[in-house]
Amino acid sequence: MSYYKEINISDVKTYSAKDRKSRVDIDREGVPPSAGMTVRMFLNNLPSIMKADDLKSVAQAVVTAKKNRKPIIVMIGGHVIKTGCSPVLADLADHGYITHIASNGSAAIHDTELARFGHTSEDVTKQLEDGSFGMAADTAQFVNAAAVRAADRGEGFGEATGAMLIEEKAPYLDRALLAASYRLKIPYTLHVALGTDIVHQHPSADGGAIGSASLRDFRILAATVADLGNGGVVLNLGSAVIMPEVFLKALSVARNLGNKVCNFTTANFDMLQHYRPNENVVKRPVLSGGRGYSITGHHEIMIPLLAAAIHEAAVS
Repeated sequence: MSYYKEINISDVKTYSAKDRKSRVDIDREGVPPSAGMTVRMFLNNLPSIMKADDLKSVAQAVVTAKKNRKPIIVMIGGHVIKTGCSPVLADLADHGYITHIASNGSAAIHDTELARFGHTSEDVTKQLEDGSFGMAADTAQFVNAAAVRAADRGEGFGEATGAMLIEEKAPYLDRALLAASYRLKIPYTLHVALGTDIVHQHPSADGGAIGSASLRDFRILAATVADLGNGGVVLNLGSAVIMPEVFLKALSVARNLGNKVCNFTTANFDMLQHYRPNENVVKRPVLSGGRGYSITGHHEIMIPLLAAAIHEAAVS
């Protein structure tokens, strides 16, 4: 016999599960997949529960924003490009489901290398040992020249980079997100933290030009953010720090200037959920109205799946 006293549960109050209000019922369960099923069937057969519903809600918000001519901002980190998602995002932009692309420096570098050479992403571990990591002179020369051009001509940083890819007739131009945005005349804003990108290791890096061009892109982004209210969408894809911080400041500027930026949708898609995206994208911006979502998964799966959901929502 135990030395310790036990509570007597003989008089606890009970009820019938049959009559209880429940959050899950069989009507919301998933339907097993079958060979040869369409994407629409696959999406419709997902469980109508939690993140599956969230995915569909985000897709519908994008479709509704396009219909109502509201901004659809997609912010990306470098890993999104490295996982092969640039053509998927370029296609969404081509169909009007992205109206503004904003990225950190690494995303633009990887997109540029893929457009010019058909490959990207060096072996950092190996090349760091001998100091060759990040020392690709042709990549640095191109991106740093785009910064100088943007500063000299009063262009956006991303705008100048996309224009230069097109003018150069890069051999793999058709899959480049930078080129697609320039061709479609939608902003691609490039938000750089000095010292974070491999191109900053080179003599061709001009800190003044990089800062001037990136600051202009911040103001271009803030102008788009100012129009988000009542139906816009902001998707953060894989940027854990820079883009969530940039977006929060752009939102503050837009509201400070009297723009009623509320009642819009935000979502963070990443392999891991981090503090800044969830605070600065999902939670804080929509406290005064709107809805924020957090969806976890690998970019090479979740971004094409989101794109498929958007296309299907548009015709449902």
